[in-house]
Amino acid sequence: MEKRTCPECGEVIKGRIDKKFCSDLCRNSFNNKQNSDSNNYVRNINNTLRKNRRVLEDLLQGDKTTVPKQKLIDKGFNFSYFTNQVVTKNNHTYVFCYEFGYLLLDKEYVLIVKRKADS
Repeated sequence: MEKRTCPECGEVIKGRIDKKFCSDLCRNSFNNKQNSDSNNYVRNINNTLRKNRRVLEDLLQGDKTTVPKQKLIDKGFNFSYFTNQVVTKNNHTYVFCYEFGYLLLDKEYVLIVKRKADS
């Protein structure tokens, strides 16, 4: 019978014939290494989206708020990351980070809004 070795630590595997790792620790460690690059990429994007959402939420007062665009930039807002866009009948494009969005009014000001919950 062929001796199987753990791909993570090289130990001889004992137990079931279809077992690939010697322990849960080795299995987790191996899989974490395999997925770390993609996980870091996704984690960084999600962190940026959450930060953008927090900035919009902090600046919103009431249903709508107009603020200088520079205020968002000063708080670390990244205009390249958003979850979706909505184009209105008037051909205005609202950019959303989850339920909070903004409309570029001109070069200096943005209108911040919160999407109403779907019933």
